[in-house]
Amino acid sequence: MPARDIYLNTVRSALQKDGWTITHDPFPLQIGKKRLSAGLGAERLISAEKETQRIVVEVKSFVGQSDVKDLEQALGQYVLYRQILNEMQSDRSLYRERHKTQRL
Repeated sequence: MPARDIYLNTVRSALQKDGWTITHDPFPLQIGKKRLSAGLGAERLISAEKETQRIVVEVKSFVGQSDVKDLEQALGQYVLYRQILNEMQSDRSLYRERHKTQRL
């Protein structure tokens, strides 16, 4: 299992406080025979429309030695996960939360 991002539990709590139900932790993805996972799957009822909004959340902390390298990795993951969700014909949209941790 991949390492969990340092902010994942904070994002999880914030989603729940905002009315989201966590449906997957982590959210499973598959491309061919390869299995991957994004941080969380969540959903909430949109009362005005009486529909359910479903999202996949990937949390990335830019805490590496290079902000550019962190950005390259995050962008690559975003593109890959979006493509996988499209191929899976998922009704979920991909949401990414980014946190910049200040270096001392």
